[in-house]
Amino acid sequence: MTRTRSSRKTAAPPAADPMPTPSPDEMVQLLTPGGEVTDPARLPDPETQRWLYRLMRRARHFDERAWVLYRTGRMGVFPPYGGMEASQVGTAAALTHQDWLFPTYRDTGAALTYGLPIPQTIAYWRTSPHGWAMPQNLKVLPFYIPIATQYPHAVGAALAEARRGTRNVAMAYIGDGGSSEGDFHEALNFAGALNAPCVFILQNNGWAISVPTRAQTKATNLSRRAEGYGIPGVRVDGNDVLATYVVTREAVERARRGEGPTLIETVTYRIKPHTVADDPSRYRTAEDTAGWDEKDPVVRLQAFLLAQGHLTEAEDAEITREIEAEFEAALAEADAYPEPTPAEIVDHVFAEPTPALRRQRAELMAEEAS
Repeated sequence: MTRTRSSRKTAAPPAADPMPTPSPDEMVQLLTPGGEVTDPARLPDPETQRWLYRLMRRARHFDERAWVLYRTGRMGVFPPYGGMEASQVGTAAALTHQDWLFPTYRDTGAALTYGLPIPQTIAYWRTSPHGWAMPQNLKVLPFYIPIATQYPHAVGAALAEARRGTRNVAMAYIGDGGSSEGDFHEALNFAGALNAPCVFILQNNGWAISVPTRAQTKATNLSRRAEGYGIPGVRVDGNDVLATYVVTREAVERARRGEGPTLIETVTYRIKPHTVADDPSRYRTAEDTAGWDEKDPVVRLQAFLLAQGHLTEAEDAEITREIEAEFEAALAEADAYPEPTPAEIVDHVFAEPTPALRRQRAELMAEEAS
């Protein structure tokens, strides 16, 4: 049976052993780019491996189709994440739908993995009101544009869950540039001091828009910043979805046990431009990107599964067909959404509209009717 994200809606992830304490400069990796398994005892079972592979393929297909939609005038400016699928899928897949997800603008892959419907995701990146409000059955927030504000917000949600007596956690994302923001440090200090059930994902993709990591900080291991706040920091190969998933699942289970937050640095690379409207050739050289195509996370796991006999060529082709069919059906649904009215621009600002918003909405409706 194909494993799906919805099948995990109410079930907690498999119990994890206490998180191993890596050396400060170790980078956790279970599957090398060449297909070598470095720690067989920590590998997820074959069913989970296939599930993660399918999720990565699904996330990549959305990213590739989003480019086409943008270039044909059917989607707005979109921040691609191609090449970062393992970082986003491997982390979000460790959650259940009782947990919180706080994505950045580049984390569409994580939101899709968590369960955000594709039609609504398309609508969001079309700036359509049909994509503004997140589904009520998902504890996911809209894609944030401000840098690092996700972290303190996630701490607040995590503390609320702790006060309610649940075992739910909050997971928040930033990029390497976000680790230079004050919100990053305040959130880690806040979460550590109050033992918040939080998992902080720091996707080190090499670039803060056009600024390389080496130019924004002298630090070479961003996970070590956790030490200053008395919480664990783990560095993982962000192009190895198996390692990323295992490390994140361990951190999630640690938070569920009441043992507090963890900072996870996923070391990956932003192969694609900052957005579909960006020209990275203005600030990035061929030397900067050399070698990263060979670390492609989707190809890495695909080759491993085929070599191990956990996946056949026919099954792989069927996965492709199913993902393509799912996307086309979702696109047709998004295309069928009715055109928004001007008044909808104020409908999702406050749960209870203010008097000023009510007046503005009435004025917009009157203008439209005239």
